This record gives sequence, C-alpha cells and structure tokens, in this order.
Amino acid sequence: MDTKELQEKIIKLKKEKDICILAHAYQSQDIWEVADYIGDSYGLSIQAGKAPQNNVLMCGVRFMAETMKTLNPEKHVFLANPLASCPMALQMTRNMVEKLREENPGYAVVAYINTTADLKCAVDVVVTSSSAVKILKNMPQKKILFIPDCNLGRWVQKQCPDKEFKFFKGGCPTHLRNTAEDVAYARSLHPGALLLVHPECRPEVTELADYAGSTTGIMNYAKNSPEKEFIIGTENSIVQHLQFECPDKKFYPLSVETVCPNMRATTLPDVYAALTGEGGEEIHLPEEVMEGSVKPIQKMIELGG
Repeated sequence: MDTKELQEKIIKLKKEKDICILAHAYQSQDIWEVADYIGDSYGLSIQAGKAPQNNVLMCGVRFMAETMKTLNPEKHVFLANPLASCPMALQMTRNMVEKLREENPGYAVVAYINTTADLKCAVDVVVTSSSAVKILKNMPQKKILFIPDCNLGRWVQKQCPDKEFKFFKGGCPTHLRNTAEDVAYARSLHPGALLLVHPECRPEVTELADYAGSTTGIMNYAKNSPEKEFIIGTENSIVQHLQFECPDKKFYPLSVETVCPNMRATTLPDVYAALTGEGGEEIHLPEEVMEGSVKPIQKMIELGG
C-alpha cells in the first residue's frame, strides 16, 4: 500500500467513524493532507469544539491532546501516537510551580501552553507564543513569573517594559539547537533571504531575525511578504510546508538540526491505526484536573481574545 492508498483509506474511515483529524503545523505533509484542520495547539483546541464530529484525533504531542480534552470535555479525544510527548512540558510539575509561587509572593504565574494539564491547575493564566504579549499587557499584575520557557519569556519581556519578570530556566530543546553561528552561516549561503524565527530560540538568535513570532506568524509572514527567499528558524517541517504552499518562493532551514523527534514520531500509519482502533490512545483526565486546568485557559481567552 502506497501513501496515496493509505490516505484514501484514512479519509474514508474518518467519515465512517465520525472522527475529526487535527494536525499540528509541525506534522508531516502526508498527515496535513488528510487533516480536517491544521494549526497551533490552542487553535486546534478551538477547532475541536467547533467540529461537528464527536471524536477528535490529535496528531501532535500529549499536552496538546490534554488541552483539547480540557476545552472539550464532552468529546472523545485521541492522541495518534501515545509516545509523542513534549520535553518542555515535562520540565516542571505542579508541585514545583506551587513551591515557586510560595517563594515569590505577589507574582502572577503565567504558563506557556506547552505544559501539562496538571501543571496548569497551579497557574493564573496560560499563554501561547502568538498571544503572550497581548495577554501580558492586558494583565493588571505588574510582577510576572513566566514558566517554563525563559527564551519566550524574555522575548515577551522586551515588549512589556512596564512589567517585572522572573523566569524558570526551561525551554524547547529543538529551538535551542539554533545558534548565532547558524545564523551567520545561513546568511552567508543565502545573503538575500529574510530570517524568520520562533521566540523559543535563544535571544542571540531572535535578535538577529528580520521577524520573530509564532509558527503561524512565521508562515503568514512568508506567504504575505513580497520577498522571495527565507531562512526558517523553527521546526524544519515548516520549510517543506511553505515550499508546497509558495512554490514561487525559496525556503531554507536555519539549521538541519532543528528537528523535533516527538513531533516526527507520529506517522501516517499511526493515524490509520488510531482510526481502526489498533493504535492511538484516548485521553482521560481526572475531574479535578479538568476543572483546575480550564480556568487559566479561560483567562487566556478573556485577556487575549
């Protein structure tokens, strides 16, 4: 069975079984082509709620499926590959956050969405890379404890100079692989290309970029720009996706090392196995976690729109 045949089987099965397939932007092109919606973790959670299907299959990593279940408790949410996790989401626990809160009285705890549902129970508000600046500016609190990604936090801090920040020393191992030396080398190979990076990158990389923003922001910038060449400083799947969507432009990876093994763990056969009931995992969360983790997400919606 080749890729096209497998895709046709998947499309048939998802209709028969009332399943909506959601794919994160870092998934492979062959998964994109069978998905009902593509986007970031928060956007996909919203789409899950809007979808008419009662069953949702998440092609991404575990914290994304947890967020989806939290926002859509009435639906059956499945993770295509149960082993697909997020190293950053596992860098902190709820107990660690509660201890940090005790050690930093007066600070509002702001968590990146790339965290577990259990951890979210201990924070004041959740943010995404695309909404963080707006949400922080709309928060009345002046003292912010930003977790777990200090690189994203410092990028936000520069745009919110009236706030006082403290950080946890966490971050994305994939984006941390990009260095200033990588930027210099990529620019030497492609001197006319614009550099677009994710703010999870190191500050010295972000400062050299022509644009820094979320994955969706990077893709929209490249698609709408009149320029024709771009160096992409985020998960390398985006280089391929942009090349498909903008065949008249050229896209280059900032580094060949910018590959997330957890995002790449999900394959088209995994999607098929989940649809047949021979693979995947349904996400179940304790009621206490569901109730606790939805509050900071609702606060994010209130402050960020």
